[in-house]
Amino acid sequence: MEKVIIADKLGLFSEYWSPKIVGELNGQHIKLVKLKGEFVWHKHDDEDEMFLVIEGVLKMELRDKTIEIHKNEFLIVPKGTEHRPVADKEVSVMLFEPASTLNTGNTENELTQHKLETL
Repeated sequence: MEKVIIADKLGLFSEYWSPKIVGELNGQHIKLVKLKGEFVWHKHDDEDEMFLVIEGVLKMELRDKTIEIHKNEFLIVPKGTEHRPVADKEVSVMLFEPASTLNTGNTENELTQHKLETL
């Protein structure tokens, strides 16, 4: 058992839209990811996702509205909800989601990450 220093883990990578596993508990992965630009519209039919903003401002686009999530705030996107994360400037986010969750959900493209690196 060791504590995780989030800033240290974030310093280990620079690529965007490539989640890194930093912990596991009860079938859930704790992931860190850096975001910049627009992601793809997608949904997760069987999993909720939690986005906790560590640094920056994340815009979560939904089909009927956009929600801004600031540092030290989080948003839970319920399963089955179409969403698209957007970051005008670099944003660091911690994700809490089932280990089975694919980052692009029901959408397969060049951003899809099937095997995540563990830091």
